[in-house]
Order: sequence, then structure tokens, then C-alpha cells
Amino acid sequence: MDKFGFAQSQKFDTYASRLLPREEYFTSGHRSCQGCGEALAVRWVCKAIGKDAIIAHATGCMEIVSSGMPQTSWMHPWIHVAFENTAAVAAGIETGLKILARKGKIPEPLPAVVAMGGDGGTSDIGLQALSGALERGHNFTYVCWDNEAYMNTGIQRSSSTPYGAMTTTSPPGKRSIGQATWKKNMVAIAVAHGIPYVATASPSYVFDLYFKVRKAIETPGPAYIHVLSVCPTGWRSATDLSVRLGRLAVETGVFPLYEVVNGRYRLTVQPPKLRPVIDYLKPQGRFRHLRKPELDLIQRQTLAAYELLLAKCQAPYPEFPVLSHEEETIAEGA
Repeated sequence: MDKFGFAQSQKFDTYASRLLPREEYFTSGHRSCQGCGEALAVRWVCKAIGKDAIIAHATGCMEIVSSGMPQTSWMHPWIHVAFENTAAVAAGIETGLKILARKGKIPEPLPAVVAMGGDGGTSDIGLQALSGALERGHNFTYVCWDNEAYMNTGIQRSSSTPYGAMTTTSPPGKRSIGQATWKKNMVAIAVAHGIPYVATASPSYVFDLYFKVRKAIETPGPAYIHVLSVCPTGWRSATDLSVRLGRLAVETGVFPLYEVVNGRYRLTVQPPKLRPVIDYLKPQGRFRHLRKPELDLIQRQTLAAYELLLAKCQAPYPEFPVLSHEEETIAEGA
């Protein structure tokens, strides 16, 4: 903070320390790569979750780097589960807690139940269990760490890998531009289940991330948060650019920050003017093979998706109406 001057650093420390907890529930000592945006996101999400919580976590980068026997970086009760059943395990935990409370064996309020997984364990392998848990209305929060590929097992493409990106299973060449399909919209899939809270978030916007997690935890019923997690190893980016790349993703419209509350969309961070997408793509080696036609296509697609999001935010009625508890009571009385 020296470059900001002593007075400014003091002001920042006082302001931040009053808003955010100092307790650490995801501690140092893990083996994540230098500049890992996902580890930063996990740290802040765990702060927002608070002390009283149980976490089910899918196989993936964060599980591997943080839980090597006999050590762990997790201060919460934490369960490592398979790729495909994270949401199912979280649903079982939530149901078990409710039954124990009903029998008077544990006091209320009950611990928060949180499920976590990467984009592979969420949008690919774990989608079926997640969809089932959301549809059944379990009271839990699901957090997706989206680094846009299977980074832990060798940087293979996933359904969350963006168009044109280079991975080990979508290499560019004479007959390939890299990833040939567009990134799956997991947020829209979650919204389509009619759940009360869905949001996108990024550790590059700490306060936005923190308060969205708090809102998700405090919302009765299922909640889904999709976190963009910059991966210098898989993205072929400099390790000191992770926070900046997260901001560029928002500033270019590639990864807008918004929330969907009871079906109603709201942008939580809105740049006054979108930057060109090339500003976000250029620092990443995984896009270095792309030429102007592909870059122009990505630019057009990004603007079209962003305009559609703005239209949803300005719509007078929610896309998928979800009644609040108060509204349900009124409807039942009518």
C-alpha cells in the first residue's frame, strides 16, 4: 500500500476490516498454482459462509491442492465427494439435518449446507445431480468454480470452455480453431429451475462476491453462484494478472456480474462502456492463435449476449416468476 500513501492505506484497512471478517476458514499452506484465482475465490467465499456450515466438495483442483492427508486447509466440516454426486450429497446432508432437528437431537438454527465444484463437476459430470437437487428445492447453496476447463487433469476442454480456446483436447491447427462450441450458460440453466437466487461473481470484485454469498446463504431454498476463476496455468496468462483478467472479463462483457432474485435480473456491476473483447483475450495464450474473423465473431457474440442480459434486467416481469414466502401466503389465502 506504500504507493497510495500512509493515509490512504490506513483508510483502506479501516474500511475493509469493518466490512469483512478477519477469520480465515480456508487457510494457507495449500498447493494451488501461483496466481490461482480459484484459491482466492474459495478464501473469500468461505469467509462469507461463516463458521456454522458444512461443505460438500467435488473432486477437482481445490480438492487436490487443499486436502492431502493428513493435512487440510478447510476449517469447516468438509466432505470430499465424487464429480457426479456433489449436489446429491449436499441434499442428503440438508435432509439429515432437518430430520435431526425435527427429532430434537440438534438445535436450530441449522448449519448452512454448501456444495462446491468446478465447471467440469458442475456443468458436465455433476449436472444431473445438481438439476435434481434444485428441482426438489433443497435448502443449500451451490458454488461453481469456473476456470473453463478440466485443469486438474491436464487442461482438457469442458462444456464451459469458451469458443476458440486452446486446450489439450481442443488444440488449434489447420482444421481447428480450438474449442469449436460456445460456452454453456449454466446460470440460465439454474434460473430455468425457478430457484429463488442465482448469481455470477468474481474474486476480482471482492465485496460483490462476499455479499452475494451472504444473500445466497440467507435465502431459503436452493441458491446457485457461478464464480469465474482465472487459471494462469490453463489460460497461459501471467501469474500476476489474475485479478486484472477477472476485471477485464467484466469490463468487456465476457462475464457480466448480475443476480437473479425470484426470476428478476439485476446487474450488480455495470461498466459505463464496454471495452473491446480483445483487451481480455490478448493476455491469454490460449487465444493467441485466433485471427481477425474469429475475434470479430467473439466480439459480436459477446455484445449480443450482453444486450440480451440488459433486456432481461429491464424487463418489467421476471423471466421465471418465483413466489416469495409472503407471496405464497397471499396466494393461498386468495
